[in-house]
Amino acid sequence: MMLSAASPNTLAKSSLEEMLESLRQKDECQQPPDIPPALPSRPNSRARLPSARRSLPANFSVSTVVDDQNLNQNGSSVASKQPQQPEKRKEKDLRVKRKSFGSKKMRKAGLSSSESPYAAEEEGVKISAAAAKVVTPVDEQKPEWNDNVEYFIKKKLRVWCRVANGQWQLGKIQSTAADTSLVILSTANVVEVSTEELFPANPDILEGCEDLIQLSYLNEPSVLYNLRVRYSQDVIYSKAGPVLIAVNPFKNVDIYGDYFISAYQTKAVDAPHVYAVAGAAYNEMMREEKNQSIIISGESGAGKTETAKFAMQYLAALGGGSCGVEYEILKTTCILEAFGNAKTSRNANSSRFGKLIEIHFSAMGKICGAKLETFLLEKSRVVQLCNGERSYHIFYEFCAGASPVLKERLKLKAASEYTYLNQSDCLTIDRVDDAQKFRKLLEAFDIVQIPKEHQERVFALLAAVLWLGNVSFRVTDNENHVEVVADEAVTNAAMLMGCNSEELMVVLSTRKLQAGTDCISKKLTLRQATNMRDGIAKFIYASLFDWLVEQINIALEVGKSLTGRSISILDIYGFESFKNNSFEQFCINYANERLQQHFNRHLFKLEQEEYEEDGIDWTKVEFVDNQECLDLIEKKPIGLLTLLDEESNFPKATDLTFASKLKQHLKTNSCFKGERGRAFRVNHYAGEVLYDTNGFLEKNRDPLPADLINLLSSCDCLLLKLFSTKMRGKSQKPLMLSDSTNQTVGTKFKGQLFKLMNKLENTSPHFIRCIKPNSKQLPRVYEEDLVLQQLRCCGVLEVVRISRSGYPTRLTHQEFAGRYGFLLSDKKVSQDPLSVSIAVLKQYLVHPEMYQVGYTKLYLRTGQIGVFEDRRKKVLQGIVGLQKHLRGRLSREYFQNMRNGALVFQSHVRGENARRLFDIKAKTHAESVSEASTGELTAVINLQSVVRGWLARKRFNSMQRQKELLDVTKKSKRKAGRRVSEDKDLPLEQFQVQPSAMSDLQKRVLKSEEALVQKEEENKALREQLRQFEDRWSEYEIKMKSMEDTWQKQMSSLQISLAAARKSLATENNTGQAGGRQDASMSPFGYDSEDTMSNGTTPGVRTPTTKFSNGNTPELRIRELNGSLNAVNHLAREFDQRRLNFDEEARAFVEVKGGPQATPNGQQQQHPEDEFRRLKLRFETWKKDYKARLRETKARLHSDKGRHRKWWGKRG
Repeated sequence: MMLSAASPNTLAKSSLEEMLESLRQKDECQQPPDIPPALPSRPNSRARLPSARRSLPANFSVSTVVDDQNLNQNGSSVASKQPQQPEKRKEKDLRVKRKSFGSKKMRKAGLSSSESPYAAEEEGVKISAAAAKVVTPVDEQKPEWNDNVEYFIKKKLRVWCRVANGQWQLGKIQSTAADTSLVILSTANVVEVSTEELFPANPDILEGCEDLIQLSYLNEPSVLYNLRVRYSQDVIYSKAGPVLIAVNPFKNVDIYGDYFISAYQTKAVDAPHVYAVAGAAYNEMMREEKNQSIIISGESGAGKTETAKFAMQYLAALGGGSCGVEYEILKTTCILEAFGNAKTSRNANSSRFGKLIEIHFSAMGKICGAKLETFLLEKSRVVQLCNGERSYHIFYEFCAGASPVLKERLKLKAASEYTYLNQSDCLTIDRVDDAQKFRKLLEAFDIVQIPKEHQERVFALLAAVLWLGNVSFRVTDNENHVEVVADEAVTNAAMLMGCNSEELMVVLSTRKLQAGTDCISKKLTLRQATNMRDGIAKFIYASLFDWLVEQINIALEVGKSLTGRSISILDIYGFESFKNNSFEQFCINYANERLQQHFNRHLFKLEQEEYEEDGIDWTKVEFVDNQECLDLIEKKPIGLLTLLDEESNFPKATDLTFASKLKQHLKTNSCFKGERGRAFRVNHYAGEVLYDTNGFLEKNRDPLPADLINLLSSCDCLLLKLFSTKMRGKSQKPLMLSDSTNQTVGTKFKGQLFKLMNKLENTSPHFIRCIKPNSKQLPRVYEEDLVLQQLRCCGVLEVVRISRSGYPTRLTHQEFAGRYGFLLSDKKVSQDPLSVSIAVLKQYLVHPEMYQVGYTKLYLRTGQIGVFEDRRKKVLQGIVGLQKHLRGRLSREYFQNMRNGALVFQSHVRGENARRLFDIKAKTHAESVSEASTGELTAVINLQSVVRGWLARKRFNSMQRQKELLDVTKKSKRKAGRRVSEDKDLPLEQFQVQPSAMSDLQKRVLKSEEALVQKEEENKALREQLRQFEDRWSEYEIKMKSMEDTWQKQMSSLQISLAAARKSLATENNTGQAGGRQDASMSPFGYDSEDTMSNGTTPGVRTPTTKFSNGNTPELRIRELNGSLNAVNHLAREFDQRRLNFDEEARAFVEVKGGPQATPNGQQQQHPEDEFRRLKLRFETWKKDYKARLRETKARLHSDKGRHRKWWGKRG
């Protein structure tokens, strides 16, 4: 299938057209709607299940399917329609070669088989006999969108449309007219576009999906949008079926390192990643014991080199860490980048060669060695640079980082002094330290075990190449013949090469020709001499590069531990199409053609193996590949490379004659198109490329005269001798003076490519396509046009389209049942995943042609997953709405409960905090108040203790002396005589006082006098304080006296009230009592006078015996009056008792007249002022209570008085 045969828009629409074409055809009159057949029991073997595929009716369309489903769900019958007979869409309408993927194929007759071992014959699409009987062509056919645009409008499905600035935007179709449609964009703008330029958009669930094959609608805007969504989230890896797509982030992304390596090793993460690809290759190698390959491609700046590094890093971790040969393998990248990478206009670290590193593993899965192969080094970069580009990194690193001793020995100068380096006006790279890079290169040389003497030789040849670039020529005649200028450039170059400077000058300016037995020297023109000089420099550098690769392979050699298990990592150039394309782009695109064919074969193989292993009804497909383009390039005898080699052997051939020969011999090939002048076009798989034959012959010849090889072989430099020897060995015939090496660059590259393809064919490949998101190398910038161009060049869209030709949506029965099983209305279905899946398909009337049921998976056609997603979305929206209200109510109740609890808790907490704060403030206040009196109280207590102790001791001593005096007096009377006689006999010495004792007594007397003076001063101060206390106490006495006066007044008033009450009671008693008192001194009701009442005595009472008319006896009345008087007497006694108590306590305060006293148990009494306050408080409290009880007694008395009056009235 040739991608360039159609426009991009048509190609992007082809998948949708195929789906709609198959859906349009349904004949309801001929047969009822198909129903999926009942599945048989799962067979034990891998035999296929019975076919569930049937031909679609002729007039089947999406709209009719939807209407039928709605009618069936509502219980309505489907109205019969007249049969329609559509014709098959012609190939020229689609402008693309089409194949019905999954249908039976018929080989075209008359096609000759290709010579390529990978070739597959192109086949046409044949209609089966059964289908031919049903389908009959008609004359008219409606455009595709006319049948389905109403469906998109009705369902309000989103579509992609290209706006004026060329960008793709989402919108919804508003209306259609003829071939145009009105689309309302997401920005609310309405635009008019061609209906053919509209593409369906995918459901929201597929937005940013990991695998592009999961997209329901595969088109360019959908793919671009999916990659852009993931790229904006710093998710740079995506899958396109079996291909990993890596978008260069142009910044550090935290998805690498030991943590992620461990995560992918333990299967904790399964997202697309280069680690996952490397891990899959390693696991498949160990499991199936088959060699693997990881093919990395992409344009310059897409990140191929970094991706290869990460793949090797993961394999090194799987192969045993970074301590052995795997560490050497990782360090080889440093050497290869220095000698094979350069700064270009598109990339600051562009690989200018292709490489294949084959990593070998032991039976235990440990890395035991590696082998490196390189392809097509860009030698022209050594001598010719474009503006803003650099040559290979090693030259700049060498000039910046070499030691002074090395520079002196090699006559090395700064990079700006060399013509090969300064011609592009670009000597440095931003944020790159060339000197530091050179130090790392020396470390890598040591790790890879390249000896120091070899390193010296390498650096000498690098310096020689730089000095060759400074060699200049002088024109000597009118024919533009030149001679070499003898300056330091020639001298230093000859010295570093190990040859004579004069011999070098001769080789650079002349050429020897063999004429019979004579040898003729011919002078070179300026252009020829310049080409000779540049040819020597390119030959030396390319040979040096190959020699370094050989040394690396020697260091990484596997040896006897070779087991046949290996993983090859291919980092090769991607498809290139520039404004000016030359021989290098032709070789690169030729290599990509071969890799694309290998890719297609592998992709089809995997697809069909999966279908066969899962037992679905499937017919093998023979795919159409790009063999026609490969035949154009390499087929003999009229292939492009063959014609190029043939023309290169003609001395008088030019680039123009070569272009004419191509147009003459290749004009019949559909992939070739001749242009005016030297240009021609080749229709590659990824697009059409215009080539200019200017320089094709010279680059293909890559001439190296024999006299130059002889000069190199005579040099003292061992490496140059080795290089010349290899050149002689590659020649297929004896070297003559007029001969160059026989093998051209194109033939050599073709041989390397065939060798590479044979090696890859024996491996299980894994593909990584690197994408450059923008040309400015800035992070988070996504240029859709650039990305789309790379997707086409890498063939990603074609890969996904081929993969989707079968059943792109594949879900295991468990996944399908788990996601859509809840949509079943019939709950009696068996709950095993297979039964649930089939029941869901039957419930929604999915046509059998739209799915296949395998042993483990359910396979769905394009767009079918969207039907289930729409229904699932509606059901989930209803469920979410119900849950929303229920959860809202529960949340509100929970909130209220929590709020009430919080308020209660806050009230307790705030109360506790307030109490604690009050206690702290009260304690602080009490301490501040008591601090002032603490010193005074302490002094008074000390004084009192001293005085009381002194008085106690004085009294005790006086009593002791009195007792002793009495005892002595008694004894002296009895022993007076005897004692006198004894006293006379005592010696005089006993009564003499010692002088030392006398002085001691005097000191003690002085100290006592001083202490006495001090005590007197202290007593004076204490007396002053005592005077102050007496003044305070006098004030207290005045207050007490005023209180006593107040108490007396209150007591007088109370006594007056009591007397009045007693008098009134007595008057009533005298009036109502039948008898009188026998004793005139007795109080009414048998009580004494007021004094008697106050004393609490109650004399005997005479109870009257008179009866009353109302039934109340005098005894009862007297008993009531006695109760009232008892209450009054109790109050009077209480008043007298309280008065006595207060008087006693007041007198006690007057007697003390001092501060706080110490109790017998050692506790300190309160200060009199405090005691006075408490006494006053008790009195006020008692007074309030007493007044209240007195009021109650008065009320009782008044009530009794009223009753008395009423009683007396009744009595009268």
